[in-house]
Amino acid sequence: MKKTVFIDGQHGTTGLKIQERLNIRKDIELIEIPEAERKDPQAKEKLLNEADIVFLCLPDDAARQSVSLIKNKAVCVIDGSTAHRVAAGWVYGLPELKKEQRSLIKNSKRITVPGCHATGFIAMLYPLVALGIVGPEYPVTCHTTAGYSGGGKAMIADYEGENVPEYIKNPRPYSLALNHKHIPEMTKITGLAHPPLFAPTVVDVYNGEIISIPLIVHQLNKKLEAAEIQKTLAKYYTGEQFIRVKPYPADAHLKNGYMTFGDCNGTNYLDIFVFGDKEKILLSARFDNLGKGASGAAVQNMNIILGVDEATGL
Repeated sequence: MKKTVFIDGQHGTTGLKIQERLNIRKDIELIEIPEAERKDPQAKEKLLNEADIVFLCLPDDAARQSVSLIKNKAVCVIDGSTAHRVAAGWVYGLPELKKEQRSLIKNSKRITVPGCHATGFIAMLYPLVALGIVGPEYPVTCHTTAGYSGGGKAMIADYEGENVPEYIKNPRPYSLALNHKHIPEMTKITGLAHPPLFAPTVVDVYNGEIISIPLIVHQLNKKLEAAEIQKTLAKYYTGEQFIRVKPYPADAHLKNGYMTFGDCNGTNYLDIFVFGDKEKILLSARFDNLGKGASGAAVQNMNIILGVDEATGL
């Protein structure tokens, strides 16, 4: 029998993308609240408890409320919000994180989808911390340039509405109190002793993201230069279809010396670049903030739970 899937928050940016990916599937059945009952809390509670798999594409408080309504222990929840990313009892939904991660996802009923910024940050840094190359005490800094769709409907309206002010067309650094909501998971999942200094910038492009982490070789626990770091990451992700570590040097994958922005858009790929030399290193990850950074990751987790090819629908 087909598994039933309910998207709670299907009209949000991530919800629409998940629905788009699932509409072409023949192995599942999407169930929805009838339009006339959309504001009926009992209708939603009924579907939350009837579905085999529930995607939560909601603000944090609403996601917590939906989880509290689920009494059926057989229901598997895949939460796209920030609400449960560092919560006890929830499995972090980055399948490539470590060898046992897929098994943890497969055997859990509570999976939390990584944040878009956290996805690239953790994919680059976790292996280096786990292997003892970057120490937990290392003062990590990182910068992200991301498309405005990551800000949801409100930010999309800011960029695409009528009479858009001129200033909004320029790159805009934000979260200047240095307290971005992805920092707790970035810190906990990588095993850092202190939160990274994280500086994001939104740009006038719908989707796409590049996140970069600089490293100083003499401050590393193991003094590996850039080429050796690239080999380490390439070995770590050997066999992974969605995380691609580019060769070192990456000149052939640049355009006139520039790293391009949207090459992974519309896909579930995440590309890792390693730049630098014997003294300094720059790690950069490129991916679609709506793909591997959101809806693609959610569907990848669902595929693992269903026991089908991870690339199905991706």
